[in-house]
Amino acid sequence: MVKGTLLVISLLLSFSVFITDTAAKHHHPLDSLSKSEFRHVRRLVLKSELGSHKNLSFQYVGLEAPRKEAVYKWKDGLAPLPSRQAFVIARIPGETHEVLVDLSANSVLYDKVYHGFGYPIFTLEEQGKASELVLTYPPFIHSIKTRGLEIEPVVCSTYSVGWFGEKKQGKRVINILCSYTNGTVNIYARPIEGISAIVDLDTMKIISYRDDKKIPIPKAEGTDYRFSSQKPPFGPKINPISIEQPEGPSFRVHGHMVEWANWKFHIGFDLRAGPVISTADVFDAEKGKFRSVMYRGFVSELFVPYMDPTHDWYYKTFMDAGEFGVGLSASSLEPLNDCPRNAYYMDAFYAGADGEPGNISNAFCVFERYAGDASWRHTEVAIPNVVITEVRPEVTLVVRMVSTVGNYDYIFDWEFKTNGAIHVQVGLSGILEMKGSSYTNLGEVANSEIYGSLITENTIGVFHDHFVTFHLDMDVDGTHNSFVEAKLKRMEVPHGESLRKSYWVVDRKVAKREDDAQILFDLKKPADLLVVNPHHKTKVGQDVGYRLLPSLPTFSLLSLDDYPQIRGAFTNNDIWVTPYNHSEQWAGGVYVDQSRGDDTLATWTKRNREIEKEDIVLWHTMGIHHIPCQEDFPVMSTISASFELRPANFFENNPILKLRPISPTMLPNCTKND
Repeated sequence: MVKGTLLVISLLLSFSVFITDTAAKHHHPLDSLSKSEFRHVRRLVLKSELGSHKNLSFQYVGLEAPRKEAVYKWKDGLAPLPSRQAFVIARIPGETHEVLVDLSANSVLYDKVYHGFGYPIFTLEEQGKASELVLTYPPFIHSIKTRGLEIEPVVCSTYSVGWFGEKKQGKRVINILCSYTNGTVNIYARPIEGISAIVDLDTMKIISYRDDKKIPIPKAEGTDYRFSSQKPPFGPKINPISIEQPEGPSFRVHGHMVEWANWKFHIGFDLRAGPVISTADVFDAEKGKFRSVMYRGFVSELFVPYMDPTHDWYYKTFMDAGEFGVGLSASSLEPLNDCPRNAYYMDAFYAGADGEPGNISNAFCVFERYAGDASWRHTEVAIPNVVITEVRPEVTLVVRMVSTVGNYDYIFDWEFKTNGAIHVQVGLSGILEMKGSSYTNLGEVANSEIYGSLITENTIGVFHDHFVTFHLDMDVDGTHNSFVEAKLKRMEVPHGESLRKSYWVVDRKVAKREDDAQILFDLKKPADLLVVNPHHKTKVGQDVGYRLLPSLPTFSLLSLDDYPQIRGAFTNNDIWVTPYNHSEQWAGGVYVDQSRGDDTLATWTKRNREIEKEDIVLWHTMGIHHIPCQEDFPVMSTISASFELRPANFFENNPILKLRPISPTMLPNCTKND
């Protein structure tokens, strides 16, 4: 007997499955590096010539994925597990090194000095040191005292500086801004305006300091978001909801491989990308075999430009993946609140600045979702004396990770559906990046431009964007695919032929080269966007395929020659298609900090390579224009953007036609206990 609301889900699907220990010795070529492998990489690098430098820092350590051909040969049982390799970006003062380590051969294959523009991802350690450095800096202490503040409640954070047309590569620096936490834990709600420091990360010294104005610090009252600090009246009461599975979960996990219903796929973790979904195959019951859908999918970059061009804010145009790391910023998930009761959790590992492995407990959760929705239904009443109602419940499998990049919490969901679709959603929550102001009421603003919304007294929520660019290496029923834009075109009916005056038809265009597949969505020009395999056809002659169903179009309003947009030129289009290239993974380039747009998705595609009947990669950017409002304060309710990869003539008919309905006999007899 369960008190409150109880939703019970039985095993609706025909696969008898269970969870296995993820520590089992079961390997996949795309498994993320393990704890022991991170230590192995560290030992090999430290034994090399590079390891003799005492100020060596590991900026990035990740799996050097085997070539796709090798993975498929292993998958088909035609070759052994490929050798395990790791790619390392290391830093010594004044130099960035790219190191390839072969774990299987116990050797360093190469160590190259990078001479191009841009710098590697920031480590947590150097950000922490830079922030602490300011707190003991005498001019800063003086600035705090002149404002009548105490130094103890001051908390400082790091901000990348961007690039704004400088001809020469500048020093590897980071900007430090601070807040006052007296009376609150909300460090973004009480910014100390007018003070900033620039820290040289190679020397770990402050090389520039500014204190040029005093703006009132917003009050602490009403800024704390912790439940323990709240006072009545409380929010609406909702009885607990628990999802129970009397016969256990319908999925199993072998290492990092997940099998559920008609899906099997691999879950990986990368310090930069966060969750990586690989080798996603769907089972075709009519053909009696698994068929490939997607080789690899992950967040390639996350571009967040703020819309305040003033001296204190103009540089806030962040690349959250390449500068701060979606994976590095992963948060441990809270059972029952981040994920439901029936969730299964997986840890993730990364390399710290010293190369030693760090652990993020509960980095992923995997769970079956049932919200009472129907996967399909129909009621038929047209047959005399007969009423037919057929309904099938929609149960899906969700892989979730949350990344807290500074003030924002990004909720990444990869949701697998029994109809063969993959739904990808990014939720945004957390806290606004707030700006202190002398204004306490909108009436005081008059005609002044404040570049945001006044959300409470002395506080402005600055306008900004979130653009999430996904790398989707689609292998629809094989690797040789084509991209098709199926445009809906209005046709006029010749006079006298019909009482209708117009209708629409589909004009299908197969992209021959990269230029043909650069698409900026236009609501007035609807189109179906498909990745098809022209070598495989259905019984009636259709190319098998998958289509991309985007959410509401959002595109950058920055001018193309604006420096942040030059760096973020991968958002110039909603869709790009490129031929598969092992080295083209990061839409903003490998080295994003202070980059200048010379190694982006937009520059790669200038080669205008052939993409018809090739191994192709689909790139999709979805976004949100954020106009802050008072309901976003002091913490934001989640808002989301999403897209779906959905079968389009991939199956001969509805693949879940024969899905079993729920019957009362499948469920335990639970009653409410008053």
